[in-house]
Formats: sequence, structure tokens, C-alpha cells
Amino acid sequence: ERFPTRISACHQVPRGVSAMLSLFVSSLALSLPRRAVLSTAFGTALAIRPASATGDLIVGGSPIKGDESIMAPKAHGTSAAPVQGNLRWNVDVENADRITNYNRRFAEFGGYWKQTDFLKEVSRTEPTTYYDSVTGKPLFRAPIGRSMDEFLAESNLHGWPSFRDQEVVWENTRVLKDGETVSVTGTHLGHNLPDRAGNRYCINLVSIAGRPGGAPQ
Repeated sequence: ERFPTRISACHQVPRGVSAMLSLFVSSLALSLPRRAVLSTAFGTALAIRPASATGDLIVGGSPIKGDESIMAPKAHGTSAAPVQGNLRWNVDVENADRITNYNRRFAEFGGYWKQTDFLKEVSRTEPTTYYDSVTGKPLFRAPIGRSMDEFLAESNLHGWPSFRDQEVVWENTRVLKDGETVSVTGTHLGHNLPDRAGNRYCINLVSIAGRPGGAPQ
């Protein structure tokens, strides 16, 4: 297989303030609906970041889990159709189709995103919306709650574009039991690899290089 599987500082808080925060979070967890607490194979994490709206696009909020039925065989692998023929950032369409529609385990090689036109074209001043390479539906919008330099630094550190809960369009994105991150229509996107800062969605650029609305094949 050409592409191997990916393997993958908190701020100091005064002791008294930390205790007050712990009490507040515990009380909040009891008052929130059950689905506000995300249970995963990696443990239980309280999702308290509110969603933000950009036009009609709702980004962020509580992660939403999906089940295996999302990735059931369809007309084109796990999707109903191939990837768009004119993907953004000059990504490799053939590899995009293979990784996105005929794969659950493998990834583009680490650092691939830096070999495309992404860094030449992506905005450094405004958040960018990332669209499904098959359907053109929005999946992520970043950076939100951090700078572009921080987003790029984290992605560079890990080898793949890395998104946080507040940057996910949960209407179109799901996380399976094993951490696999997919679209609601069956495209493989990557995996959730949590760290001390919370959930981190390590995503193949080829899977999110679509054009909005779904360009002709």
C-alpha cells in the first residue's frame, strides 16, 4: 500500500480558580442534556463550545457520533459518486477518489497537503470553508477560535490538516466508534486523535478539497 496508516500546553490556572472551574463544569454537566457529553473510545469529554453561525452555515457545537451504516457499500465505494473532477488546490483526483471512497484505513502521506497549492491559495486573514470532495457539502471551517498561524502550525506538527470541535460542520460530519471521521454521505475523511487540548480531527486534504454545491464530474 502506497500510503501508510497515520500513527499518530495547557495554560496554568491558579489552584483556587481551578477548583471553582471544576465545580462549575460539574454542575454544568448535570444540567446539560445527555448528548452534550461525548463518550468515545478515548473517554468522556464535555463539549461546551457553542456553535457559531456564518450565514446559513452552523459550525461547531457538540460532536455527533455515527454508526457503521454510514459507510455501507454504495454505487461508488462508500459514496454514491466519484470525487469531483476539478478539486481545489490541485490535489491528485485519482488518489482522492481512492482514499475518500474506497478506503477506511489508509491516508495521504504525511505532509502531502504542503505539496499542493493549498499554502499558495488559502486565505491568511479569513476562515476557509472546506467542502466534501464528492458532494461539495461543507464539512469544516477554520480557523475558528485561533489564528491561521496556529492552525497551520498544528497541522504541520501532525502532518495533516487538523481541526477542532469548534471548526466542524456537524450537520454533515460524523465520528464513528473507533474515531474514524466521515461525512454523512459516506466519504472517509480521517480520524479523531484527541490530545490534551481535546478532540483533534486529523483529515486528508484530498477528502475536503471539493467545490461548494458539487461541481460536475
